[in-house]
Amino acid sequence: MGIIVMFMVLATLTPFLFIHLNKKILAVVQTVMIIGMWLYYFEALFHTAPPAFSIMWIMFYLSMILAEVAWVMFIIRVVKTSDTAKRTTTYYQ
Repeated sequence: MGIIVMFMVLATLTPFLFIHLNKKILAVVQTVMIIGMWLYYFEALFHTAPPAFSIMWIMFYLSMILAEVAWVMFIIRVVKTSDTAKRTTTYYQ
């Protein structure tokens, strides 16, 4: 259960990554998915899990997938910008 919560917290931070990457539409989509993700989690935690392929189930898994895509995009951008910074700096010896 702890791993799921960790991924959900990372998914909750994802709209900020999309805003940083200038993907505002994806930030709005992820925000909507986050609401469904947390509703699904609390319903499964305190009641019974919603049936497979229900709206909340789909929102839960799409939110997780979209969050992982955002983190990969963010890491690629960080690596590219750090690589560019390394190439443009001159070393004085």
